[in-house]
Amino acid sequence: MISPTTASIQDHLADLEHSRRLRFPEGAGNDSVSVMRFTLKHLEYFVAAAESGSIKLASERINISQPSISSAISHLEKELNLQLFVRHHAQGVALTRSGKRMMREAKLLLRQAEGLYNVAGELRDEVRGRLSIGCMVTLAPMIIPELGHSFTKAHPDVELALSEGSHEQLLTSLREVEIDAAISYDLEFPDDVTFEPLASLPPQVLLAADHPLAGRNQISLEDLEHEPMILLDLPYSRQYFFSLFQGCDITPNVYAHSGNQEVVRTMVANGYGFTIANVRPKNLTALDGRQLTSVRLAGEHQPMTIGVATLSQEFKPRLQEAFEQHCRETISKDHIPGMASM
Repeated sequence: MISPTTASIQDHLADLEHSRRLRFPEGAGNDSVSVMRFTLKHLEYFVAAAESGSIKLASERINISQPSISSAISHLEKELNLQLFVRHHAQGVALTRSGKRMMREAKLLLRQAEGLYNVAGELRDEVRGRLSIGCMVTLAPMIIPELGHSFTKAHPDVELALSEGSHEQLLTSLREVEIDAAISYDLEFPDDVTFEPLASLPPQVLLAADHPLAGRNQISLEDLEHEPMILLDLPYSRQYFFSLFQGCDITPNVYAHSGNQEVVRTMVANGYGFTIANVRPKNLTALDGRQLTSVRLAGEHQPMTIGVATLSQEFKPRLQEAFEQHCRETISKDHIPGMASM
């Protein structure tokens, strides 16, 4: 934690002189050592300024004087021989390209340092600490409340921070170390992100309860060829839905589209057309109170797979491992939090 009584960088250098020096060999066979002349507090101040975009805002956020933060940043730049920020008198500070890379590494190092508390908890057979979880925006309303509640109920010493976003936003948050894990679909992941599949969701047709096709046990894509479609228009989702029709050499008749799942559901409930969805909400009532019905899509089609995405790393904190294990136990083909069974 950052001490609110710290007034200047000299305090940190004093800490450094006592016991917070980190030494490492410069090379094999070399008896000399190099002293890493910065502390975790320097990194904390640097990250706070980078996230705030302003020395003043960072000072208010972490309750540390502006001169202390400025001195810490200058000290880091001198020690690392890198310019981390571009200073703007009116607009604050902006990370340089090197600064963005250093910020990511600094946040990883700070997380590892915080992991010492998790190690101590592990030694006491406890799971504790703060965990940040992101979720795909179309999954979040159903999965996250139940999943988060059951995890914190099992581990009451955990502080859970929850957020939602698009696939691209979740990837950025993972790679910038803003979240520890993401609940998402098996879409495109870079090499530095690991995805563990947990459950598959086949596509289904969503219709107004009084639609002429609503009483069927299943509906084929051929049945929908001339029906107006309300498209959930999100990156990756759009390509997935179109690929279903392309596999049958059919062009969907898209009447309207929206990036908001509830807008799509409400339009369908009002009779504008059908939509295809993978999620299975327990509640088949649109926000305006009109009723929907779900019908199985006939044929063999590629499902969407729910899983946990994490930044690839050799060692994971005990807290993160506990959350991933909780997801394995909670999300399966037999049960997905917040969703109706198939």
